[in-house]
Amino acid sequence: MEILAFGVQADEKPLIESAFAGHHEVRCLDVFLNEDTAPIASGYEAVSTSVNAELGARVLELLAAGGTRMIAQRSTGFNNIDLEAAERLGLTVARVSYYSPYSVAEFAWALAMAVNRRVVRASTRTRDFDFRLDGLMGRDMHGRTVGVLGTGKIGEAFTRIAHGFGMRLLGWDVAENPGCLELGMKYVPKEQLLAESDLITLHVPLMPETTHLLDADALKAMKDDAILVNSSRGGLIDTAALVTELRAGRFAGVGLDVYEAEAGLFYVDRSLEAIEDDTLARLVTFPNVLVTSHQAYYTEDAVGQIIDATVRNVLDYRAGRRSGNVLVPRS
Repeated sequence: MEILAFGVQADEKPLIESAFAGHHEVRCLDVFLNEDTAPIASGYEAVSTSVNAELGARVLELLAAGGTRMIAQRSTGFNNIDLEAAERLGLTVARVSYYSPYSVAEFAWALAMAVNRRVVRASTRTRDFDFRLDGLMGRDMHGRTVGVLGTGKIGEAFTRIAHGFGMRLLGWDVAENPGCLELGMKYVPKEQLLAESDLITLHVPLMPETTHLLDADALKAMKDDAILVNSSRGGLIDTAALVTELRAGRFAGVGLDVYEAEAGLFYVDRSLEAIEDDTLARLVTFPNVLVTSHQAYYTEDAVGQIIDATVRNVLDYRAGRRSGNVLVPRS
């Protein structure tokens, strides 16, 4: 069986080809799966997709009509997949339920420290041989309060680093994590966490219940000099409301590795094009905002684990096995 892999980055291609060697043939494409590119999959029983693939009902119908029977998504999140449509069409869908939580947690801290210590601005200045310190003052993290929204594996990894900084730990989640409690985390209502935290980080999945978890009211409840980091899903923050708060001069720094309208933008070169997304265009102009292109997971360790799990998902499909990665089982 030959697998068609969409949205493969240059660094990923040799890893994917090596992982599938001896099992199945794999063809890697750098284009993302959407309604325009779905016909390319005609004749392929299995396709592998990235987190930015568009897997709504129409795309799934095109895949099914072309003979596709299995979708192996190379990510943990699956809010881009219409699971009901997949089940109706008889498509098996699997994801990667686990990969290194340290990749995302460490990058979230990189964003937090970069905006706190004005690293990007300092680097830009020194390239021009401007060595002034004006406007580069940050703050010690030691002794300050961090609020962790979502204390699963990634949230716990982030909390352990915060504990190493000597911070006061506040958490919010539907269930308390014993590992975080052992570190001294105190679970509080979201409103209290927002009001008391100097640094707020998001590590919750995107679901209808968490969409715009930080809406206009929640953003207004934060400290004026707080630092906000989102390395989870863009839809957790109302970006238009965030821009409004930034225009009012609020927040010491904002680090975003995700953006709610990133599909069709992230992972491709748009440097020679006019960006029609006015919200994103405005967002990147703020001197206290750092936006990266959904790369928090992008380490050798995490990508290797993601690819290995994807191979296992395809092998399980062929063998008729069902693992915890399966979202829609084989009919």
